[in-house]
Amino acid sequence: MRPILLMVGLCVNRNLWQNSTTAVGTGRGAELGVLVKGGAALEAASRVDTVLVDKTGTLTAGRPQLAAVKALGEASEDELLRLVGSAELGSEHPVAKALVEGARARAGGVPLAAPEDFRADAGRGVVARVEGREVRIGTARYLAERGIDAAPLEELAQGLAGQGNTPSFVAVDGQLAGLVAVADLPTPEAREAVAALHRLGVRVAMVTGDREATARAVAQQLGIDEVFAEVRPEDKARIVREERERGRVVAMVGDGINDAPALAGAHVGIAIASGTDIAVAAADVALLRGGVGALPAALGLARATLRTIRQNLFWAFIYNVIGIPIAAGALYPVTGWLLSPVLASAAMSLSSVSVLVSSLRLRRFRQAG
Repeated sequence: MRPILLMVGLCVNRNLWQNSTTAVGTGRGAELGVLVKGGAALEAASRVDTVLVDKTGTLTAGRPQLAAVKALGEASEDELLRLVGSAELGSEHPVAKALVEGARARAGGVPLAAPEDFRADAGRGVVARVEGREVRIGTARYLAERGIDAAPLEELAQGLAGQGNTPSFVAVDGQLAGLVAVADLPTPEAREAVAALHRLGVRVAMVTGDREATARAVAQQLGIDEVFAEVRPEDKARIVREERERGRVVAMVGDGINDAPALAGAHVGIAIASGTDIAVAAADVALLRGGVGALPAALGLARATLRTIRQNLFWAFIYNVIGIPIAAGALYPVTGWLLSPVLASAAMSLSSVSVLVSSLRLRRFRQAG
């Protein structure tokens, strides 16, 4: 009877170690602004060794501002910007909003024209008719699809990209008309977050639709290891899959609708709560405050939680290895030690209490600076 009580206690405690520790860990995460959707997500987050991070709105503030305008031909920069701002009125993209705001600021009170036949090609550009003129804004490849050569402005675009700006070429009625560029600065906490992830032994890579030079300039500022640039939205999920096939435990961090497939395909999808509802719904973990700055705390807490579970398992195993032989009377012929059923029950309860006390240590978790 006595050994049976302790063995039952061992089986009960196994669930107790996991459930109680997971509950304390997720509760502490909520206090830190990290919402973890279940124990499986917490366990996967503890094993992450590679973090793929979207740039716009995740590493950067997501509030780009107009940085440069260059017009070709007879049109003035203000007129070019007015056409661009008018065409972009139909888009919800942060870059489009920056161009619209910049155009309004430069227009001197002149209202922008409502676009017609607006069409956006994700990751490439937009086209619309403004006052009867076709305005096409996007990458050099996007313009080349209509036989428009952006080479005359490519050197300028590369220079702006090397400074961390995002340039876009502009064509009006099938002719190259100029270039516009916006700047979206990294958030203050982004560099600290990348450094903290490195201290945890985690590899960090940026995944972005921006051109190579722009992405590498931002990555250099932040100390990021690797860059996947000029990536279309559908390619983000492919990159996640390829990283998983290499044997890496991957976390994907993003905030937009186009990040949702990649978030769902990663071992752990992590969404910035200030982003879209779709991204948050597709993610396993949501960073409720602090943006990407809360990411090291999320992974650190997951590791601390799994470490506590293993410690509880180890000590409870030792406890039972010692207790069961005594309860079974195996040591009685030598030592005269024997546990009564009452003491065996008390010993089982004490084991449960020790696991709970050990788990509660997680409430003091603080991410190291």
